[in-house]
Amino acid sequence: MQDKSLILAFDTSAAHCAAALLRGDQILAQSREEMAKGQAERLIPLLEETLSAAKATWADLDALAVGIGPGNFTGIRISVSAARGLALGLDVPAIGVSALDALTAGQAGPTVASLDARREHLYVQGAGAPRFCTLDSLPDLPQGATCIGYLAAELAQRCNGTPAEAHYPMAEAIARIAATRLNQPGQPDLPAPAPLYLREADAAPARDKPPALLDD
Repeated sequence: MQDKSLILAFDTSAAHCAAALLRGDQILAQSREEMAKGQAERLIPLLEETLSAAKATWADLDALAVGIGPGNFTGIRISVSAARGLALGLDVPAIGVSALDALTAGQAGPTVASLDARREHLYVQGAGAPRFCTLDSLPDLPQGATCIGYLAAELAQRCNGTPAEAHYPMAEAIARIAATRLNQPGQPDLPAPAPLYLREADAAPARDKPPALLDD
């Protein structure tokens, strides 16, 4: 029997706010809005609109799925914090999914996923763990891989592979991966989602000024 779990997925790890609602193998509603800032204010209304478009409510959900990065530090914190809070309030599991895994969802054979990390850096995932690197410090890439994402054509040249587009939009891919993990036989309790940071933050937290020392 096909699983009919209702999963609400969302992602703010890049300059967008995206959501998708999945039941079984069918996407009931999804949306994506490009935005460089404002995700904190827009996320919950967007999720409510996505539920409403499918005539669903928060109480109908069986699970949440959230993009955990890598990507924008603030955006990742927004969505992961929202997922953890909503999961607690709704008493449903929240499943974290890497954006790099989402890029290659639905692809067969060896794959390479890449995201723009700015300042001539990129996040890359091939046969091993995801890496923060430059084109001059790439990890070994699987030969003949399907390359998806940032600089896909150039990465494909380096591994005799083929550049391609992602099979699913980001939020939909997150939902589909989460559904697979949720319904895996013998699956233990899934850990709470946590941000996937592959580099240090660009800005350090503000520090209070030290007290002024007065001469006697």
